[in-house]
This record gives sequence, structure tokens and C-alpha cells, in this order.
Amino acid sequence: MIRRLHEAPLPPGTMRLAAELQAELDRECNWLLASAVIPAELVHRNRAIAEQALRPVAPAFIHGDLQITHVFVDGDEVTGIIDWSEAAPGDPMMDLAVLTLGHEERLEDLLAGYDGDGREPADRTAIRAWWSLRSLTAARWLLEHGFDPGAPGCEFDVLRARMDDPAP
Repeated sequence: MIRRLHEAPLPPGTMRLAAELQAELDRECNWLLASAVIPAELVHRNRAIAEQALRPVAPAFIHGDLQITHVFVDGDEVTGIIDWSEAAPGDPMMDLAVLTLGHEERLEDLLAGYDGDGREPADRTAIRAWWSLRSLTAARWLLEHGFDPGAPGCEFDVLRARMDDPAP
């Protein structure tokens, strides 16, 4: 289902520029360092990983916030997807990263269906980079809105897990 989405004709609009994402990453990493909510080493390492998501990429139609709570299934069938407010041309690896954020153990299951039929395989390095980018840029918003990015399986766990990834 996700591959079909990514192969759909592009909607009107423009892809978020790498410079915009870089500026957001800079701002949020500076805030994380200044507020010291997580160790500086964690911010620096994940920032280096996150910058790999800013590579040139051919845009595809993406949902933009494809978290598991936005996907409805009945058995093995997707019956609906909600919250299309961030749909736009973008990097399809972002959708795959958001869908598996905090559930890294499910990535290979997802990609088993996504990569089939002779299609170009998903870029696992880019997915990991999006995990870091998403987690670094969401932490402040989550904290300011009463959510806990330090809860088990949430953003800070995702950032800690990247410490074992190969260096960019």
C-alpha cells in the first residue's frame, strides 16, 4: 500500500527544501544542547546521522506523517489512512521512517513488502537518518505539549539506538 502511494502522481506543491530542513535541524539541536534534556554526545552523533536524510532525492508523493496511529488495518489489509495534512512531494524514506519510528524491529517486515517486484529497494541508511532527524526535531514540541519523548520506545530511545549505527 505504501509503495503504491509513493508511486502515485505527484500532487501540486513543492518538496520541502533541504535548506529548510537543515535550518530546523540546526534550531532544534541548538535548543536540545542549550536545554540539556539529553546528553550533548547524543545530539551531536544523531545530528551527523540526520544530515544524511538531506541528500538529493527524486520526490515522490508522501503522506508526511505516516505514523502507525494514522493507518487502519483489518487483518492484513489496510482499510484507511488518516491525517493527510502534510502530504506533499517528498522523500519516501521519510514515510517509512515515521511508520517504524520506535519500532525498529519491524523495519525488515515492512520492507519485505515494500521492496518486492523488482522495484528499487528502500534506502536503509536514509531511513535511519530520518529516524534521527524526526526524533531531534520533534523532541521540543513533544516536551512543550506534555508528551514524554523519554518514555520507553519514544524519541530519546530512538536517538540512543543510533549510537550503535556505523559512523556517517
